[in-house]
Parts: sequence; C-alpha cells; structure tokens
Amino acid sequence: MDHGIAASQPGSELHDWVALLRPSHWVKNGFILAPLLFSGKAGDLELVIRTGLGVLLFALLSSGVYAINDVVDREADRAHPDKRHRPVARGAIAPGNALAAGIGLVVAALAGGMALDTGFATVAAVYLGLNVLYSQWLKQVVLLEVFVLAAFFLLRLEAGATLIGVIPTVWLLLCGGLLALFLGFSKRRHELTLLGDGSAGHRAVLGEYSPALLDQITTVLLSATVISYIMYTLASDTASVVGSSRLTWSTGFVLYGMFRFLYLVHRREGGSPAETLWSDRPLAATIALWAVYCGWVIYRAAPMAS
Repeated sequence: MDHGIAASQPGSELHDWVALLRPSHWVKNGFILAPLLFSGKAGDLELVIRTGLGVLLFALLSSGVYAINDVVDREADRAHPDKRHRPVARGAIAPGNALAAGIGLVVAALAGGMALDTGFATVAAVYLGLNVLYSQWLKQVVLLEVFVLAAFFLLRLEAGATLIGVIPTVWLLLCGGLLALFLGFSKRRHELTLLGDGSAGHRAVLGEYSPALLDQITTVLLSATVISYIMYTLASDTASVVGSSRLTWSTGFVLYGMFRFLYLVHRREGGSPAETLWSDRPLAATIALWAVYCGWVIYRAAPMAS
C-alpha cells in the first residue's frame, strides 16, 4: 500500500523534486566526455557544444528513468536504510506525479536527441530500452545484472563518440566496461554487507552473492582494468600521437582511485559510485587530477583536431 504524502516544511517540496531527479548521479554522464578528451578534439568549439548538449540530454533521460524506477521500486526501497529516504519511497511525492515527471523527461530527452543527432538519439533509445528490460527482468539475473549496469556506461561512451564522429577504440571500451563492472560489483558488495540478512528483501539477487565471491570478482576486475588502461596508454591512436610514455604515468591516478573506492566500500562508507565521488574529497581530487594530467599530455603533444 502506498504511503500518503508526507507533511513538508516550506522549501522541502522543491528539495524532494530535486532529490527525485538525483542530480548527483549526473556525474556518470562524464563518460560521454571521454571520447572528446582522448580524441584530441576538445579544441573544436562546435564539438564541445554538441557534447555538452549530449551530456545535458542524457542527464534528463537518466533522471526520467530514475523517477520511473523509483515508482516501480518504492516498496523494495522502503526496506533499504538509505533508499527509504527517497521522495517516492517515503511518500513525499505521489507515485503518479513522479511517473508523469519521469515520462515527460524521457520524451523531452529523446526529442532533443533527435534534433541534435540521430545516431545519438538511437544510442539514447537503446539505453532506455535496456533500462526497461533491466527493471522488469534482468536485475533479477545474478551476475548478468551487473553486466547490464556496465552496458549503461558503455552506451554513454558510444553516445559521446557518435556526437564527435569517431569510433571508440577497443581499448577505450575495455577500460570503460571493466571499470564499470568493478564499480558495479563493489556496489553489490557494499549493499550485501550493509543490509546483512535483510539484503534479499531489498534486492532478491543479493541472496545469490557472498562477500568472498564479490571480493574475488573485484580483485580480478581491478587487475584487468589497470592492465587494459596501461595498454590503452601504450597502444591506442592517442598514445601514438603523444609519442612518449607520459600518458602511461596517469596509471598512478587510476590505481589510487580504484584502491580508494575499494577502501571506502570495505569501510561501508562507499557503495554508489556517484554519491561516493561527491562525498569523498580524495577520490574527487584524484579524478580531477587524472583528467587535467591526461589533457595536458594529449594537447601538449599535438592537437588532433584542426
């Protein structure tokens, strides 16, 4: 049974609607920027604007999906110590209103995508369709459900590449996909230990995992991600343009960032990659320094865009 609308103080209603859109999770759309940065085309103002619009449209699309999913998952969210505070789960926003807002955002994002670039709109539509499959079925399939979450990040990479007219290299896709898998399985580890015996009540698939299994998986993924990143810095077209090993030195930032995230997961202070990024200054600083260093190396070497 749905809860009634909670009593609110002045200004709290706006806060609830902002929380429904989950703007802190928009940082995930930073994956759309990666092809622009590593292609060397960030000096092209037109492509920068196109990519920026793509990030904005994906933010609207993902917020619409979050709102719809919050309506679908409201009962399960009430069993979670953190998610029970979400506006729909605690009754601050009526399910019908949240659903209408979510559908409106999705329609607006897809319409904007069509106006911006048909290829981008196609990727956005695939993202939406996969979200529907995930919500209705795939999130209950052990292991595969995290691979689907990783696919959402790969679609963001593909969206960014489409907007600037490049084909993402296999190394970039491997790095992005493996990193997304690492974050996804780390999040499951955090949920499993945080919820304890009640984990399956929130997400049934959690009953199929164990901390030991998830520790093994994240260890393998951490190693594979770092190796793939090193290969990207040595064997990609971007590495060829740089013409030195300078880009490979950025591996230090990658290692520290992944170790920091894993450290927070085991301390039960991290789980959601987006929320952890906003709340942990060392991790946020590491990502910022990594982006600045990579940009300096790539564009100092030789801009690849005219």
